[in-house]
Amino acid sequence: MPDFPVNPNTWKTLEDRLNAVGVHESDLEERFVRSGGAGGQNVNKVSSCVILVHVPSGMTVRCQEERSQAMNRFRARQRLAEKMEVRLLGAASAKRQKIEKIRRQKRRRSRRAKEKMLADKRHVSQIKETRRAPDFERAPEIL
Repeated sequence: MPDFPVNPNTWKTLEDRLNAVGVHESDLEERFVRSGGAGGQNVNKVSSCVILVHVPSGMTVRCQEERSQAMNRFRARQRLAEKMEVRLLGAASAKRQKIEKIRRQKRRRSRRAKEKMLADKRHVSQIKETRRAPDFERAPEIL
C-alpha cells in the first residue's frame, strides 16, 4: 500500500475501484514534474504534479490539484479509476448516470405534466389558505 495522506478506508475503497476495472499498481508508471499556474515558490521549486500512465491501456492522467505530491498521487489514481470506468462501463458508469440525471431535471415538462403539477400546487395552496387565522380587519362589519 502506497503512503497516501488519506484515511485507510478511503484508500481501500479506491483500491477496490481500481481492481474492479483491472488496474494494478504494477501496471502504473508515475512521473513527477513541476506544476504550473498559481502557487508561488512551492510550484516553482517542488515537483508536485503527477503524471500517471496505465501502461496496458496507454491511458494518461495528469494531476496538480493539491500542493502535496502525495495527495496528487492519490487524486491521479481517482481520476484514472473514473476514466477507466467510463471507458469500460460506458452508459452505466456513475459519471454518465449523474449527467443523465441532470439532463432529466433540466428537461422541459410536457404541457399535461405542467398543468397537473400546477393543479397540485393550487390544491395545496387552498388547503393552507383554510389554515390561516381569520382576518378581522378585512371582514365586513356587522352592525
